[in-house]
Amino acid sequence: MSAEIAIRPFREEDAPHVRELFILVNRLLSPPHMRDAFEDYIARSLTEEMDRVAAYYGQRGGSFWVARREEKVVGMFGLEPAAPDAMELRRMYVDPSARRSGIGQLMLRFAEAECRRLDMRRLELSTSELQPAALELCRHAGYRLLSEAVAEQASNKTLGGGIRRYYFEKTL
Repeated sequence: MSAEIAIRPFREEDAPHVRELFILVNRLLSPPHMRDAFEDYIARSLTEEMDRVAAYYGQRGGSFWVARREEKVVGMFGLEPAAPDAMELRRMYVDPSARRSGIGQLMLRFAEAECRRLDMRRLELSTSELQPAALELCRHAGYRLLSEAVAEQASNKTLGGGIRRYYFEKTL
């Protein structure tokens, strides 16, 4: 029987684990021909966001959580305002060693419940063509595809480089 998953707000002591998970997942997503672009994206995202999670989400009126099994961070995600009645789900990652065990679904349901608690009507999210399991999770959880676009410009929210991104929302 697997150990219980606990989702709780990010604490500074989680910072090294969150950083490590962010780097690990993004390096695993990187197609071989895009290694340099991914390393640039990782470095930029660490500087602008992931190495300052509490400040980044706090400045935007959002929050960040970790999913823990025993004492290990096995997942993470953030929420930040996207509109007066909507939040955006960000940085939802599951440790590769813990995938396909329901952690992604658990975190998504938790995020939806948090949005309802905040009287938000919608939850928005985006993912890329490099994340087929995330696309499947969104579709099975009742998210509606709003649009898709090829991201050319890099930022802390997108790698750029011609990767197709999918934008979803769910009315809560």
